[in-house]
Amino acid sequence: MPGLDRRLVEHKLPIKKDYLPVKQAKRRMFMDTELKVKEEIERLLKAGFIRPIIYADWLANIVPVLKRKTGAVRICVDYRNLNEASPKNEYPMPMADMLVDGVAHNQMLSFMDGNAGYNQIMVAEEDIHKTTFMCPGHIGVFEYTIMPFGLRNAGATYQKAMNFVFHDMIGHSLEVYIDDVVIKSPEEGDHVSNLNRAFLRMR
Repeated sequence: MPGLDRRLVEHKLPIKKDYLPVKQAKRRMFMDTELKVKEEIERLLKAGFIRPIIYADWLANIVPVLKRKTGAVRICVDYRNLNEASPKNEYPMPMADMLVDGVAHNQMLSFMDGNAGYNQIMVAEEDIHKTTFMCPGHIGVFEYTIMPFGLRNAGATYQKAMNFVFHDMIGHSLEVYIDDVVIKSPEEGDHVSNLNRAFLRMR
């Protein structure tokens, strides 16, 4: 997955004045969970989403979340300290009720989910070291090169990118809220061409 061009968007992590880096205390984890975490870390490494590091200023714990259907583990990171130190991005987010009004009275709607969209937005090079997290046991310490879930302002960064990509289609044939996209057509006969245009833009 090549990711979006940094000239289009990248996630920045500025720090408020007088905030110092925080290293969270290490947490315990059951061995069976630890082995599942190791599998997920190997998958993220192979995809190029994370990379190992040795020295860290910021250091967060992981929070493993079990997927009930598959039994696999999804890794979330406890970025509470980093988020507290980060100023809020005031980029305006769409209002849900207005989005609903925007798709009402159309004959055809297609709903799409931007699967792995967060993983296509890079973290600014100068801020990557702030995303550092530690794994239990022998697995190690890593940092994200792409924008992970749980970071403050990640939704705003994503929305800004989507607004830039679809700027001339929003309100006409498309509505978007972060990673949810709706293709809309007042006339049924126009829907395939509207979908085609959206897919070409995505590519």
